[in-house]
Amino acid sequence: MSLAKVTHYFQQFNLQDRITKFDESTATVDEAAAVLHVKARQIAKTMAFKLKQRAVVVVTAGNARVSNPKFKAMFGEKPHMVQRDVLEQTIGHPAGGVCPFALQEGVDVYLDESLKADEIVYPAAGTANTAIKLSLGELEQYAHPRQWVDVVKDSEGQQ
Repeated sequence: MSLAKVTHYFQQFNLQDRITKFDESTATVDEAAAVLHVKARQIAKTMAFKLKQRAVVVVTAGNARVSNPKFKAMFGEKPHMVQRDVLEQTIGHPAGGVCPFALQEGVDVYLDESLKADEIVYPAAGTANTAIKLSLGELEQYAHPRQWVDVVKDSEGQQ
């Protein structure tokens, strides 16, 4: 169902053929990078967080880790991942397939500055064995982010 929603979303831009379905899992960054033969940082890691009043999706480079202090400074509260058992109901996609497209109404997307290290990125496409190849500009165009943010630890691992 989730893949169908994402495919339908990209049909309006005639980009549905860019979605690739794999026999292997692409649910984790390492799995996706291995299957796609790219660097982990090129995987557009999409994480769903539950805030007091709403859910948000933050997309980072695959090798990035969220900084609790930076997240709190941006969103006004500590990061809490949406629980796996309510992920699809809350966001619109199951674990391993969370992506910034075809989301439930009211879910805002934020793109992290860490994505800017690469021109081509690979977000999931709604399932744990799909991905779509996009330029950074296309990701921004089709994800409709509320804004760019800086919520990950720097390369030295500092908060």
